[in-house]
Amino acid sequence: MWSRDIGIDLGTATVLVFIKDKGIVLREPSVVAMDENTGKILAVGEEAKIMIGRTPGNVVTIRPLQDGVIADYTMTEVMLRELIKKVTHGMERIVRHRIMIGVPAGATDVERRAVLEAALEVGAKEAYLIEEPMAAAIGANMPIGEAAGNMVVDIGGGTTDIAIVSLGGLVVFESLRVGGDKFDDAILRYMRKAHNLAIGEQTAEEIKKQIGSCDVENAKDDMTMEIRGRDLIQGLPRQITVSSLDIARAVEDPKNALIAAIKRVLEKTPPELSADVIDRGIILTGGGAYIRGLADLIIRETEINAVVAESASECVAMGTGIALQSLDKLKEAGAIYSATRRGYSRK
Repeated sequence: MWSRDIGIDLGTATVLVFIKDKGIVLREPSVVAMDENTGKILAVGEEAKIMIGRTPGNVVTIRPLQDGVIADYTMTEVMLRELIKKVTHGMERIVRHRIMIGVPAGATDVERRAVLEAALEVGAKEAYLIEEPMAAAIGANMPIGEAAGNMVVDIGGGTTDIAIVSLGGLVVFESLRVGGDKFDDAILRYMRKAHNLAIGEQTAEEIKKQIGSCDVENAKDDMTMEIRGRDLIQGLPRQITVSSLDIARAVEDPKNALIAAIKRVLEKTPPELSADVIDRGIILTGGGAYIRGLADLIIRETEINAVVAESASECVAMGTGIALQSLDKLKEAGAIYSATRRGYSRK
């Protein structure tokens, strides 16, 4: 009676947790802070993110997931354990739960196994994996069970998954190691190159959220933001004003890579499903879907309508939770991996 069905969007930048009948109950950055001298975990999630770039020499902030997959297994396990503690209480912490986790469509078997093993180690009774574009489509309420093409573009922190979904499976997909983090990196490099200013990761992310734009042609200079950093020539703190047009120019490379990947998936799509995509349009999910001008740019480049899903950043987490209620159908479609303490298999 205390066992829960828990869906987890284990993202490079953010972890979201969905619990049946409760919805999204937790949203925390994928960051762990540790004292290198003692090996003690100091903070996980939001508390650890605040420490990035502000810690003394003995304290390090670790992002255990890179490009959508586990880069540091031990820290991932620590992070999952602490986050699950935050959403369970009393007897719920003792019993084992069913857990569904989203992974990039392009993840290897080794990477998938690492996620399943981490879920079992933190106390899962049964652990399941679902590919993120499938989870995003389920969370966005797309009719994936129909014999018709549905196109979803899930833009996360570390990866972008682009897929055509039909009859409960992925017909064509591509997993691109370009996401919100690459946009942040592009802004960092642009500030160094164009303004001789060094800024931090959190500042770059804040710039992207407040005045970021993907569309050079339609970016407006009236959106500006004052930012502070270190002058690379004088070595002193300096403040400058940047515009949305600056940011649109800064993110040219990741934006072009994203558009090229969408076009490649469309080129591989069977003709009948292509006709469905034209009728139904492209659904954008993930935190990166909110970047201003991205949907309009996709429409201009592909001539297919593109819209941002409702609660786009929560679609994968909601999809993982909903998928636990439709395990039999997903198993028949071969859409999930599963594991118990007795073994691991593709269902």
